[in-house]
Amino acid sequence: MKKRLAHGLKLMLVLSLVMSLLSACGAAPSVQDTYPLESVNGSGNSTSYVYRASDRTVPEVAQELSDQRQPDQISAENTERMFLVYQDEYYHLQQDPNKPEDTLVEVDSKEYVRQNYDSSFLQGYLTATLIGNLFDSFGGRGYGNYRGYTNKDTYKPSAGSYRAPTSNDKKLAPPITVDRKGTITRRGSDKDSSVGSGGGLFNRNKDQSKGTIDRNKSSGGLFDSPKKSYKKPKTRVGGGRIKRRR
Repeated sequence: MKKRLAHGLKLMLVLSLVMSLLSACGAAPSVQDTYPLESVNGSGNSTSYVYRASDRTVPEVAQELSDQRQPDQISAENTERMFLVYQDEYYHLQQDPNKPEDTLVEVDSKEYVRQNYDSSFLQGYLTATLIGNLFDSFGGRGYGNYRGYTNKDTYKPSAGSYRAPTSNDKKLAPPITVDRKGTITRRGSDKDSSVGSGGGLFNRNKDQSKGTIDRNKSSGGLFDSPKKSYKKPKTRVGGGRIKRRR
């Protein structure tokens, strides 16, 4: 019985090590929670998807996304608007003017930004080098005067309009993944740090549960003390001769 438990424990350790190595190799975080998709615009390689992060500020959402997937570039912290750049995707975080407690996460493809955004508007958030490379084929300036989903009625996209997403849109939409249900326990502390939807980004109000191991009780567990049930080995005395070669 003990051999089976020991073998099972070793197998679990090996599997957990393999899973941790595989997860470290992936570029994207594991899917736990998904912000609901609210609006869609564009087609082909020029697309824009808007998600709603309820009861989250712009800096909180930026921190959550950055913790899960390090952006190539991130703008300065701002309560109204921030940009995160991921290779060919631009995450435009905006405070919802109609519901200030929510953040709208607009995921634009590189081509969508190139065709719709006003380059002078982006200068306040992105580096000059990135903007120059982005609009290089357009002579350093984009075609549109778009400034984000929250201003879509004033600064309209140059092509298309936003609409409610269909079931097919939801399948094609790039996922916004955040884990708000995990718990981080710090060594040497009697509190934990939790990421949850109730309260701030990091809550430290839960008490750490403690367990004990009693080695005196014989419950047949893996860590029980060995029983003294061995017998003294038998010995045998015999006689013999030793001959030396001449």
